[in-house]
Amino acid sequence: MNPEAITAKTASTEANPAIRVMVVDDSAVIRGLISAMLEKDPQIKVVASCANGLAAVQTVRKVDPDVVILDIEMPIMDGITALPQLLAARPGTSVIIASTLSQRNAEISLQALALGAADYVPKPVASRIGSNDEFRRELLDKVRLFGNRSRHRQTALRPATATTPAARASVLRPAAPTAIALRKPGMLKPHILAIGSSTGGPQALNVLLKNIPASLNVPIVITQHMPPTFTSILAQHVAKASGWPCHEVVDGETIAARTIYVAPGDHHLTFERKGVACVARLNQNPPENFCRPAVDVMLRSLATVYGQRTLAVILTGMGADGLKGGREVVEAGGTIIAQDEATSVVWGMPGAVATGGLCAAVLPLNDLAGYVTNAFAGGNP
Repeated sequence: MNPEAITAKTASTEANPAIRVMVVDDSAVIRGLISAMLEKDPQIKVVASCANGLAAVQTVRKVDPDVVILDIEMPIMDGITALPQLLAARPGTSVIIASTLSQRNAEISLQALALGAADYVPKPVASRIGSNDEFRRELLDKVRLFGNRSRHRQTALRPATATTPAARASVLRPAAPTAIALRKPGMLKPHILAIGSSTGGPQALNVLLKNIPASLNVPIVITQHMPPTFTSILAQHVAKASGWPCHEVVDGETIAARTIYVAPGDHHLTFERKGVACVARLNQNPPENFCRPAVDVMLRSLATVYGQRTLAVILTGMGADGLKGGREVVEAGGTIIAQDEATSVVWGMPGAVATGGLCAAVLPLNDLAGYVTNAFAGGNP
């Protein structure tokens, strides 16, 4: 094997509180830059560096990582081939796909999510990785999040090592559910469905939208945290899963019923009235919640244009984007519902609106479409 194919650090025999990461990329420069970036955080330790998927598969059991940062295009074995083998070799490990912003890689990244990858990060070219603050912030946030989640999964998968029955029970006992106070839904039948999502969103969108009947005579607008190129591929996946026409919205486009519109990456989505019609507007105002597009921007605009005729669904995602905009929707008389904690990949965004007292319902992913369908039929959800 090429000696550059793997560089592994000896695993400590002592308890190590740091999140253990394996970096897999065919570029030694990129592996070095990503590793240096990660290890500036004292809670993260890079335990292996591999130049291809085969080396990663052969190494994963030896170094026991919590998180794998996985490139797509590599010699000998590419990332999409290695992904299921890595997950089988070490169940519970979180794999984050690192891919450049090409249409092909966007398609493969969404395919990887369907195959079990935890998430993806858009990877800048090597000359910009070290100076790209947005990439560094997103990578560190996701490594911390999924590293801690992987540890919890590994605890459940392994035999308890605590010395007493009470201690073993405390390790495996699930956390108590968060108390949520619900509010009454809006009084009027909604005229538009808005969806906000982030981490875990592509899969959740497919589940939700495939169960909403095409006979629903309303427009659907989506803000999913994604970069350019990725949102156009997402729209294709949504169209296939739902059976609805779906595309990236265009500035100045009239919003029509029975169509799904996706906010394009790097653009906020807003709306304005032109007579009886509603027109989409795109802008590149500063990011909100580190995001462009941002769910807050979309919801604030809907609160103004559709008011109490707005129904918004907040799906899985990191952070609290949607909380401020959701508050304006409910103050205008509209309705917010959210995905529950148990079915969310990350209960950041839905948890923020739920615990903030904005929701008329907090439901498992598979139950959201029934609520939505009933609401637009004029029923009492």
